[in-house]
Amino acid sequence: MPQHTPTSVLVTGGAGFIGSNFLLRVVPRYPGVRFVNLDLLTYAGNLRNLTAIEDAPNYAFVQGDIADGDLVHRLFDEHGFSTVVHFAAESHVDRSILDPLAFVRTNVLGTATLLDAARRHWTGAGRDVRFYHVSTDEVFGTLGDTGAFDETTPYDPHSPYSASKAGSDHLVRAYHDTFGLPVVISNCSNNYGPFQFPEKLVPLMIVKAVAGEPMPVYGQGANTRDWLHVEDHAEAIDRILHDGRDGETYCVGGRAEARNIEVVETLADLVDEALGRAPGTARGLITFVTDRPGHDWRYAIDPGKLERELGWTPAHSFESGMRATVRWYLDHEDWLAAVMDQSYRDYYDTQYGARAAVEE
Repeated sequence: MPQHTPTSVLVTGGAGFIGSNFLLRVVPRYPGVRFVNLDLLTYAGNLRNLTAIEDAPNYAFVQGDIADGDLVHRLFDEHGFSTVVHFAAESHVDRSILDPLAFVRTNVLGTATLLDAARRHWTGAGRDVRFYHVSTDEVFGTLGDTGAFDETTPYDPHSPYSASKAGSDHLVRAYHDTFGLPVVISNCSNNYGPFQFPEKLVPLMIVKAVAGEPMPVYGQGANTRDWLHVEDHAEAIDRILHDGRDGETYCVGGRAEARNIEVVETLADLVDEALGRAPGTARGLITFVTDRPGHDWRYAIDPGKLERELGWTPAHSFESGMRATVRWYLDHEDWLAAVMDQSYRDYYDTQYGARAAVEE
């Protein structure tokens, strides 16, 4: 028997990268469940991600801020949510260095607003309810050359982004322990795949390789991450939502660890192959730039608990996932053109422009 059976679901940040991939999976899978997508549509939120389901009878979109308490309470009143799946977050480390307070507002205050609305609407209702908080492995800090994060790893965040996500994780646990709010949390490794905004490493490198422009890599590219295809993550979230145990945390990883330079070189080669260019063409575009402050050395996830308890395993290997992602971006030039507006270009120039001339 499932631990939780949703009937009416509030999905926050559902027009973003991971949230939209989740909705594309679950809206057609569960036609009897109502899904309401609350998204502020900031730079990384894009309704074009959701054209495949926008007319589905069990789906609705609301533009709004998760930190707007009046709006959140009104939506609970109107839709009688049994479930919250909370994706909405400021999520890019570089942007958190430029504007830390925006991350505190969305990731901490926004999460607290949602939690308190759920508490007030669910207390004493005697219903099957659940608050699912989607988090990151960056709350755990950094690893040395060995070992992996798991559900018992102490928190040690090093950036405004990871600190704000750590704060939101702690709030979710506090509402569970203090008020008895039914919750689950997952901490995932680096996601990649369709609909990812091109500030992140994988789509940024694809865009630059295709355009024949410099491909900026921090330091010498030796920082290491575990890579998780977003479709595998969406499937893991679906299983945890239904079958995860109340109050538990689950680590979600792709078992695909690679140094950043290995990721960039792989993408460069795949772009050359897809475009029929001479091997090594895109590798010649790789440029090493000044490392960012507080850059964590290595992340790795042990997803053993999720695999043992819920039978989840990633369907994509590193090679197959990266190849499919390159193909998706090459096949969706219209989507890229729509998201890479002047605000994105201004941000890119601010973040990388001064560093791009620095060779190491």
